[in-house]
Amino acid sequence: MTLFESIRGEDRAPGGGVRSVIRWLRRRVPTGLYARALLIIILPMLILQTVLAFVFMERHWQMVTQRLSGAVTRDIAAIISLIDAYPGPENFQNIVRIARDNLDMTISLDQGSELPAPRPKPFFSILDQTLSDQIENQINRPFWIDTIGDSRLVEIRIALDEGVLRIFARRNSAYASNTHIFLLWMVGTSLVLIVISTLFLRGQIRPILTLAKAAESFGKGQRAPEEFSPRGADEVRRAGLAFILMRERIERQMEQRTAMLTGVSHDLRTILTRFKLQLALAGDNPELDSLNQDVEDMQTMLEGYMAFARGEAEEDVGQLKLSELFEKIEGDFTLHGKQFSCKIEGEDEIAVRPAAFTRLVTNLASNARRYADRLEIEARHSAKWLTITFDDNGPGIPRDMRDEVFKPFFRLDEARNLDASGTGLGLAIARDIARSHGGNVTLSDSPLGGLRATIRVPA
Repeated sequence: MTLFESIRGEDRAPGGGVRSVIRWLRRRVPTGLYARALLIIILPMLILQTVLAFVFMERHWQMVTQRLSGAVTRDIAAIISLIDAYPGPENFQNIVRIARDNLDMTISLDQGSELPAPRPKPFFSILDQTLSDQIENQINRPFWIDTIGDSRLVEIRIALDEGVLRIFARRNSAYASNTHIFLLWMVGTSLVLIVISTLFLRGQIRPILTLAKAAESFGKGQRAPEEFSPRGADEVRRAGLAFILMRERIERQMEQRTAMLTGVSHDLRTILTRFKLQLALAGDNPELDSLNQDVEDMQTMLEGYMAFARGEAEEDVGQLKLSELFEKIEGDFTLHGKQFSCKIEGEDEIAVRPAAFTRLVTNLASNARRYADRLEIEARHSAKWLTITFDDNGPGIPRDMRDEVFKPFFRLDEARNLDASGTGLGLAIARDIARSHGGNVTLSDSPLGGLRATIRVPA
């Protein structure tokens, strides 16, 4: 069985059509809370009013029109009975007076004339169908009616032995003409309710959007809006208060960690400075070269540990130009005789923590420079996301090790690592910086045969 046949078989399977309809609806239902809440309010209201309008049109409107048309037809049948019972011009004038004064009708008798050709029936007219049925049932004579148009009168012609009887009756006597008032009230009240619901929902959704914006800003390492405060319903207020308390705890822990790291860094650097001074006073001794190298390695490792623990989270958000950053990387590659190319789609400036983001990009580029001869960078800056891809032709990293290399202090001896000192913090620092901006760093195969590193952060 081919793939096409299997798909068609699934569509023919019991419930397959229902599932496809559900999937179609899911793709077209709005995803926003505001739009979904409006649908929850508007759809039941529309369904209810549609049912009410159908019941009213089918039962009440038709029933009232049928009764009114039946009453008008009975009056016409009575007039015809009087004409048959009391023939003569004088009696007919009395019948005309009675019809005008008591039945609110205007009648005339056209002797020697015939009924006109039947008019085309309107597409939708309850009065035309109902009045025709009543005349056929009660009078049972050839007739012709004209109910089309906006006239307040309805013309009815009935063939008699003496000629054609013409009757002009009021439309509202045979037809429930005030039905539009019910429809106008129903539509008008619905619009008023929808407007009130929209305004109410907007007021309820606004605190949720404000909370989401504050959480998103905090997740990107930006300062939360100063005017943010818990508002709205009780549940939204509790969520906002929980967010504020969580943010305060995190900021307090970050301040304590920064203070502790500052003290530790100062103490360790003081000791290393003493080591360097003592080695400098010892003079140029080849036997001390290895000791000098150990001190330099300790200095480098200390800086790496501090950078990873600090994460540069205390830096404020600013503007950074990708073109200037890529120019520095290109200069470094040119200096080392390596190939480099870059491409930028969208805006050049981005809102990030400049020093931290610069370190993230330069770390990935330097890693490619160490282990590859060629690097291609492509940056796509859209309205929502900034995506930067690094493609090189180096040895790459095995697929089963691509998650492990992001762990702190993990060393990858067979392939490569970002940190030249061998501390195993290179990729861990890179991912930490990306996640502090609300994004991530992922690794995959490159079209050039090496490694592809992808940075994706919110724009």
